[in-house]
Amino acid sequence: MATTACFIIVSRNDIPIYEAEVGSATKREDAAQLHQFILHAALDIVQDIAWTTSAMFLKAIDRFNDLVVSVYVTAGHTRLMLLHDSRNDDGIKSFFQEVHELYIKLMQDSPCHSTKE
Repeated sequence: MATTACFIIVSRNDIPIYEAEVGSATKREDAAQLHQFILHAALDIVQDIAWTTSAMFLKAIDRFNDLVVSVYVTAGHTRLMLLHDSRNDDGIKSFFQEVHELYIKLMQDSPCHSTKE
């Protein structure tokens, strides 16, 4: 089974902090741009949903063809977004929680950031 995944971290000011294309699916030339477009288009949906729930893991918030956008919002409103084609909510939630823990450690150790989550 071929899998596609694009992971992106977006700051509370809608500035991409990190992006990674991963997966075993055949890569097309324009796939990275398409993935970026899908994820950035989902930011408005994330903004609307984030204010209506106290949950950090928002699950699948948007779809495009066979691709699904799952989101995790930190307390500081940083968005961890994953574009994927597989259905595994528990695994995705665990991935987001681990990334969030690493993100907090990184921010605590960073001399550039004065605000901590």
